Order: sequence, then C-alpha cells, then structure tokens
Amino acid sequence: MTTAPVITIARHRLQTDGQGVTSLVIFHGCPLRCKYCINPYSFAPDTRFTEMTPAELYDKVKIDELYFLATNGGVTFGGGEPLLHADFIQEFRQICKNEWHFCVETSLAVPQDAVKTAASCIDHFYVDCKDMNPDIYERYTGKKNNLLRENLALLLELVPPDRVTVRLPLIPDFNTEADCARSRDILSKMGVTKFNHLTYQVKK
Repeated sequence: MTTAPVITIARHRLQTDGQGVTSLVIFHGCPLRCKYCINPYSFAPDTRFTEMTPAELYDKVKIDELYFLATNGGVTFGGGEPLLHADFIQEFRQICKNEWHFCVETSLAVPQDAVKTAASCIDHFYVDCKDMNPDIYERYTGKKNNLLRENLALLLELVPPDRVTVRLPLIPDFNTEADCARSRDILSKMGVTKFNHLTYQVKK
C-alpha cells in the first residue's frame, strides 16, 4: 500500500498555490539544503508527520470539493520535495474528480521516473530553479544542478510549456539581477515561456 509522510494540509488558499481555491499538502522530505529555506521542518528529522494513504488524504481534502469546482481550484503539493512521492500523487489523482486542478511546487531534484509519473497527473508545475549557474546553485542548495537541468528538459518534452512556470529568485549574497537574467536566457532557450521573478527576504 502506497503511503506518504504528510506534515500538514493548509485549506482555503486563494490564488497563492495555483488558480482558484486550493488545499496545500505539505510532504516531509527534501534532497536539498537551501541556505534560506522557509520550510526547514520539511526535512528536519524530528518533524512530526502522518503517513497517509491516497484514500486517507482524499478523505481529508474532499470537504472543500465545492470550492475547488466553483473556482477551478484543487490541490497543490509542496514540501519539501513532493515529487519524491510521485507514485502517491498519481494514485491520489485517480481517486479524485477530473475537475480538480492539480499543481506541484518542485525543485525537480528527483529521479527521472518521478518526473514522468508527475507529467501524467499534474496540471501545472511550479519549478523552483534557484539559479542556472551550477556554482551558485551548489553554493545555495548544497547539490549540483544536473538533475534540475535534465529533468526540466524532460518535463518540457512531456508537457506543453504553458503548464510550467519557472521561479527565478534574486537571492541576497548568492546571485545578482544579472545572474537572474542569464538564467532566464538559458531557460528561454530550453523552451520555458512562463516565469515568476521574486526576491528572497532574508532576516540578518
């Protein structure tokens, strides 16, 4: 039986994690260790979570189905890295009504099979790429960015580009506006058409 570690479910989110009213499902587990991570509890070993089956998660979120249907909303998966649980998400999707809209917030730092599985059941991908410069990416996340590059190229082969939004953050002490512009140029040449530019707010 497939299960996944669910930390929490945030209900009634309006146009912050996709269109319409959404429920944000936060999974435990992440392969990255970003310096300014806003969800460090998502990988902390002492974080409390509940192992849920797809049916158990459905029982938790179906209470908001009327909101989902009325606003073209649905469920967004975050973390942590939700695509570590792509098989779970696929099984969960099969239980839900087709009208629900499914989004995922991902670093794509996962095996390729997870990307292939997600492409079959996710309506929109928000890809947090940090920076396309491999040195900047490794300094910030603690990992190399080869998986991001390879998986993003794969994703753009599997789904239309309008189903992918790439987030390009300006990260204090790590990259510059010029770095962000270079990243956007690289990503555009890969086929990305939708971008979300933001600046991390860092407390010092």
